Amino acid sequence: MIKLDIIHEVVNRTGITKTKAEMAVETVFETMKKALSEGDRIELRGLGIFNVRPRKTGIGRNPRTGVEAAIPPGKAVRFKPGKDLMLQQT
Repeated sequence: MIKLDIIHEVVNRTGITKTKAEMAVETVFETMKKALSEGDRIELRGLGIFNVRPRKTGIGRNPRTGVEAAIPPGKAVRFKPGKDLMLQQT
């Protein structure tokens, strides 16, 4: 699924124009990006939790050449799915 599919789903379910639906979806995503860039946690009940965690530093290796390279510290967005999102195993 891509962003355009989400926009079409909003249009189909609400009946609003495609332009307004696109603006609404874009606003949600921009708000989420801003919150994560500020280090905030996003909890969406029924979906899961997005948060930013520090990434470890270390030594990596170039798979082609075998040369070692330092991996700088950084941050990564993590997603933990909610109970409702977990798929049933049969």
